[in-house]
Amino acid sequence: MELQINDPFFQEKNKAMDSLYNVLDPELMVNIMDLGLVYDVDFSLEGKIIITMTLTTPGCPMGDAISLGVRNVLNEDFPDREVDINIVWEPQWTVEEVSAAGREQLGF
Repeated sequence: MELQINDPFFQEKNKAMDSLYNVLDPELMVNIMDLGLVYDVDFSLEGKIIITMTLTTPGCPMGDAISLGVRNVLNEDFPDREVDINIVWEPQWTVEEVSAAGREQLGF
């Protein structure tokens, strides 16, 4: 996911993305950014942060824990904003989404 420097919410999105590195998948013990689970971070004029993300599988038993982690870190850094989390299944997540740092942590 790339940010555009001319985005009016560039600084906020950058801060939110940095915060999301603190959310771990409890099964894999790798953060959701390095796993490539976060597809988009958006800020609305209505005061919302909209996270579009996926999970490693549709039946992921840690989905609720991961969503709670996302909500908690963003509420801490942006207490004046509401957090909406959209879980999507397209595009489907694959191990190709994992960053080099994530691959190292997973032993790939």
